[in-house]
Amino acid sequence: MFTGIIEASGEIQQISTLDDGGARLFIAIPFASELALGESVAVNGCCLTVTEVTDNNVAFDLLQQTLNVTNLGQLSPSDRVNLERAVLPTDRLSGHLVQGHVDETAEVLAVRPQGQDTKIDIALPEAAKPLVISRGSIAVDGISLTIADLEENQFTLWIIPHTLEVTNLGTKQASDLVNLEFDLLGKYVQRQLSLG
Repeated sequence: MFTGIIEASGEIQQISTLDDGGARLFIAIPFASELALGESVAVNGCCLTVTEVTDNNVAFDLLQQTLNVTNLGQLSPSDRVNLERAVLPTDRLSGHLVQGHVDETAEVLAVRPQGQDTKIDIALPEAAKPLVISRGSIAVDGISLTIADLEENQFTLWIIPHTLEVTNLGTKQASDLVNLEFDLLGKYVQRQLSLG
């Protein structure tokens, strides 16, 4: 379980294709020395398991399914990713409950400076429409954010300078794909309603 409060950013070092169709992802992580094998780390909002730690490089094995439903397969060396370690039971929950289970990806439609802040418009997938509300929480590349404006086919985020500086949102451009995880409570409510 995560909170969507990004702890650090890391840099992709290498992506190697595995024989089974998956991949091994190597990331330079500032807190690598504090990680243990088997520990969970959210990488762009996707919960991954540490499979190797060497100096400040950490390896994660990605299933083909992970590559299919996230933006991780599109990463290249030197790309910046958002990182968060699993929350401890004694930590404050500063963001919202984030599982690290990416629901789907969506396209960035526009990045627009607004004074010192930035507006980012993101396409709203059809299946996700019942799961989002204006002023509701959403995880975008693992970042706990609030939907500022909601339209039929898109939502808008207002991003403060601090968030642009400490996450990969500062590098996003129109047509980039981001990972989306919708509010956990909303997904349970939708499931209950669908069962009648």
